[in-house]
Amino acid sequence: MESGYLATLDEWIKMQKNLLETIKELEKKYESQDVDRLDLILATRVAFQHIMRTVKAFDQWLQDPQIIKHMPKEMLEDVRKTTWEILETLLELDIRHTSQFKELIVKLNKEGKLDPLIWTRTLNEEQQNTGRRGTFMTM
Repeated sequence: MESGYLATLDEWIKMQKNLLETIKELEKKYESQDVDRLDLILATRVAFQHIMRTVKAFDQWLQDPQIIKHMPKEMLEDVRKTTWEILETLLELDIRHTSQFKELIVKLNKEGKLDPLIWTRTLNEEQQNTGRRGTFMTM
């Protein structure tokens, strides 16, 4: 077996373990301190970037003939089950977050508190004209 291949696997495992340890340490920080909105946004974006990188690597992993030829069914079942659990959690987050944000925007619009530098039209005008959500300015 090619030692370079095993070294690559070892390096990936080490990198992922280090990241997991860092994430757990940061989680304690976020729970114990008052964290501002920017820190929350940055932390979430970093998490999304790592999630996307890991998902892409898993997708490539499951396309590699060297992997799928020898991976036992039990390992594949574990990956499928865990991936579907992650997907379900992510979809629930998306539905919850988008619903809450929609309610907030409707409330702010009714109160005349939408920032005109960000929103090109009010939601009422948008809904009357197109039946769609408000339009963000693009820069």
